[in-house]
Amino acid sequence: MSAPLRAGLIGLGVMGRNHGRVLAGLDGVELVGVVDPAGQPERAPHGVPLLESLPDLLELGIDYAVVACPTALHEETGLALAEAGVSALIEKPLAESVAAAERLVAAFESRGLVAGVGHIERYNPSLQSMRTRLEAGELGEVFQVVTRRQGPFPHRIADVGVVKDLATHDIDLTAWVTGQDYVSITAHTVARSGRPHEDMVAAVGRLADGSMVNHLVNWLSPLKERTTVVTGERGCFVADTLTADLTFYANGEVSTEWEALRAFRGVSEGDMIRYAIPKREPLLVEHERFRDALRDGGGDIVTLRQGLRTVEVSAAVLESAKRGETVSLRPSGVLGAV
Repeated sequence: MSAPLRAGLIGLGVMGRNHGRVLAGLDGVELVGVVDPAGQPERAPHGVPLLESLPDLLELGIDYAVVACPTALHEETGLALAEAGVSALIEKPLAESVAAAERLVAAFESRGLVAGVGHIERYNPSLQSMRTRLEAGELGEVFQVVTRRQGPFPHRIADVGVVKDLATHDIDLTAWVTGQDYVSITAHTVARSGRPHEDMVAAVGRLADGSMVNHLVNWLSPLKERTTVVTGERGCFVADTLTADLTFYANGEVSTEWEALRAFRGVSEGDMIRYAIPKREPLLVEHERFRDALRDGGGDIVTLRQGLRTVEVSAAVLESAKRGETVSLRPSGVLGAV
């Protein structure tokens, strides 16, 4: 057997601690050191050295690092890793700006390093199953994708608003499950918590195939909801990423004799199926895929270019809200498989 990959972790916030938990038990990987820019040593995984700085971590001869520090530090940290020839799994969003994300892409690509972005929703069992079924044509032509992502304010967040922190999930998963790129977006944002960033966003977009996209995202609701609904010519899929359930609502094939009811309902109701699907922890699957990509290139990961595209679309969301008009997006050509 080959020697385990030597991994480092940068950042011990809520997501960083989850990464540490998974890395500590990941087959074929040894977590050799942790750096926390916030300086909270009590959060380090048991038995893993907490180091003073990134150079100290690099001196341990790591093969790759997981970057889970605040978004504002992603560029500086990522560029240092690339300069040292170290691969990286960088938490989403890839960077705080399009320009910073482009610099990260160039740094890792120019050195031929494996690098990915932690868009964890791609590994949710419900969305994995939905994408497979959409690719198989089970829904027919796709008309619309609607996502709802809301819940209480996450106190872990201090440096970005709801668009970069939460809506980036929905932007990435929408393009991924449909295999279609965004071509335009119109958005409205609201700030109600007294912070400098937006707390709510409502966005309407159009994909390259003409299908419609709607995103409703906020962190001001006592109701926690993570839902993706894809409607097509044969019915709709509903993915609940909190429970990892996928349900199919089919268009009815039995005619309704009650004329008034038929006119009111439009498309008639058919069968409802909730699929039985294996449910593995998305974060564990994400790490397994990245490990495999490092070992032999066999793990499907979210590439930096795909992460860059999500940053571009999220920037367009904020620009649309600021200008009060629709923003068009240039084609990206970076859609890929996971």
